[in-house]
Amino acid sequence: MILHDMSQKQMVMVAAGGSLVLLAGAYLFQALGYAPCQMCLWQRWPHGAAIVLGLVAIAGIAPRVTAYVGAAAALTTAGIGAFHSGVEQGWWEGPSACSSAGNDLGTLSGADLLSTAIQDTIIMCNEIAWSFMGLSMATWNMVLSLVFVAIWLRAARMA
Repeated sequence: MILHDMSQKQMVMVAAGGSLVLLAGAYLFQALGYAPCQMCLWQRWPHGAAIVLGLVAIAGIAPRVTAYVGAAAALTTAGIGAFHSGVEQGWWEGPSACSSAGNDLGTLSGADLLSTAIQDTIIMCNEIAWSFMGLSMATWNMVLSLVFVAIWLRAARMA
């Protein structure tokens, strides 16, 4: 079914369903051993919000406003994904908690410096754990979420 042939409710289902698929995929990758970094986790929250907003819109509660807020949720995760992609590519610095080059030991406590477990608990945001067609998971999240933004906005304009 092509977008211009879809009803508002169907578009909302596609956009919210897309977030559901991306969120499920993130948990599947985690189950397969690809532990998420801090920014990966940040990208999940707006998808969760978009799923809930989709259910609210499908229920007929303020569908136009809900669709605009759904677009904002999708745009938020796309923005985080874009920022994360830039960190992975080394275009800019990421959060120091997960993308440090290891040069700033002054921020660690004595217990942290002596701990042998610290390396196992921190997943680096500036390392690409998996890619497909040259794009990392964060980049795919950005690209697909921007598609969802367009679908949410089209649904909002139909009300």
